[in-house]
Amino acid sequence: MKSTGRDAGLTPFDILLSAIEAGELLPGERLQETRLAEQFGLSRTPIREALHRLETLGLAEPGPQRGLIIAHISYERLRQLFSVREGLERLAMELAVNAASDEELALLQEMVHTEATLTDSKALHDHNRMFHRQIYRATHNPYLNEMLDNLRIHLSLLRGTTYEQPERTEEAKREHQAIVDALMRRDRAAAEEAAITHIRSGYRARLSLLSQRER
Repeated sequence: MKSTGRDAGLTPFDILLSAIEAGELLPGERLQETRLAEQFGLSRTPIREALHRLETLGLAEPGPQRGLIIAHISYERLRQLFSVREGLERLAMELAVNAASDEELALLQEMVHTEATLTDSKALHDHNRMFHRQIYRATHNPYLNEMLDNLRIHLSLLRGTTYEQPERTEEAKREHQAIVDALMRRDRAAAEEAAITHIRSGYRARLSLLSQRER
């Protein structure tokens, strides 16, 4: 697939990150400079530099053969990522309670209402990403957003979605509503508690999904 309009203005590194998040480059896939240059309409030198950055960030790793592959998320690495996410989400709630405008909170409420009408796992997965991103924006803290973006990219290495589990789908919808309810009340403690409950539930669901895939 050649480079498209979505790549306009993006660096080669950003293009590869976008491909990882979109599932166009999957864990274990070989990162061949020639193929990637052809796929994205780039020269090999910037591709090589982008691959080096991916390896530095832990998004690429040495493969069984010569060269790099898209990194896998191990059981231990998954635990570490969710541990960090829990801390960052707690901070996001603290900041959003104070910094979010009434209009931003109203938008989050609308997003929860929209989510209640969704049933497709892919649509729910995409909506979940937008919902959390809107909370992060409502913190008005660019440094926190940068850390959360980096974490999101690492989590995108996980295959599949927990929204493939019907029970998790309904549970997540309730948890999102609880987060928004707490934010609307400007209740910091309740918002943090709701966010932590949501992240831990997601972690359990992800572990279950990982276990099923390893059978």
